[in-house]
Amino acid sequence: MGYFYGFLAALLFGANGSVTKAILQNGLDPLQLTQLRTLGTTIIAGGILLLIDRSAFRLPPKQILVMAVLGVVGIAVLQASYAFAIQLLPVGIALLFEYLAVLLVALVAFFFLKEKVKSRLWIAIGLVLVGLAFVAQIGASTLNGLGVVMALVAAVTLAIYFLVGERQVTATSPLAVAFWTAGFATLFWAPFSGWWRIDPAIVLEPISLGGNLEAVVVPLWLPLLWLVVLGSFLPFLLSFAAIGRLKATPAGIIASSEVIFAFAVAWMWLGESLDAVQLIGAGTVLAGIILAQSARAGRVVDADLAFSTDRIPR
Repeated sequence: MGYFYGFLAALLFGANGSVTKAILQNGLDPLQLTQLRTLGTTIIAGGILLLIDRSAFRLPPKQILVMAVLGVVGIAVLQASYAFAIQLLPVGIALLFEYLAVLLVALVAFFFLKEKVKSRLWIAIGLVLVGLAFVAQIGASTLNGLGVVMALVAAVTLAIYFLVGERQVTATSPLAVAFWTAGFATLFWAPFSGWWRIDPAIVLEPISLGGNLEAVVVPLWLPLLWLVVLGSFLPFLLSFAAIGRLKATPAGIIASSEVIFAFAVAWMWLGESLDAVQLIGAGTVLAGIILAQSARAGRVVDADLAFSTDRIPR
């Protein structure tokens, strides 16, 4: 089930990149959008917990502190930096840079957590660096520099998300982790996101979905609803559930399939494509990511210890 949860989360996150880009082109900025995503996730998760597990609202102070770190770094900064990155870069390329996080996870495991890491990690790093050179077309400088920086910030925060998240879902339910982390992310961005400048009437305005779907016009609330429910709450919950049943390494391998889904959806929807050299580079990066993840010794977390299934909404 951990693999199933991981693949479904990757599919939803991958598709959400194009949804996010369509919304960003129609009146909202990245911080406002991040605020809406985290607020929506907090409200939905909190409402479900009120019905099925009110004990999730009572956590030890030490655990609340860890949740705050995961929420601010692994959710708030991650989602905002990703939103900025896809404004300036093609969705799939932004995700390729973001998933350098899996290399960071393996390196942290080796140098700081003293875990056994197979020698293939160094081959994987070489593959990723060569692949990124092809994707970025360094000689031609075709990529937006700020977009690349934002994507690299997302990579660092995603690594923290995996490393801290795998420990937290063994202590409470994925739904509780989603509530607390999204809640702290919402509080973090509240003073800075400019949510007060959003005109409520904007949600009723018709927008074009852009790209190959330019002729499709829908009210803004429809893609926003997708963003909150199917692009935020559900994949957050599923990814935490996957990490709870698997270690960060196998969960990260599954999550990296988001890159493939994002490329596919962005190509069909937004018309974003790569040339032949970039495609070879993207494939090389993805191979390196998977190789790096498999280099870290895997450990399956006992599902009964990770969380009780009666605490997960069905």
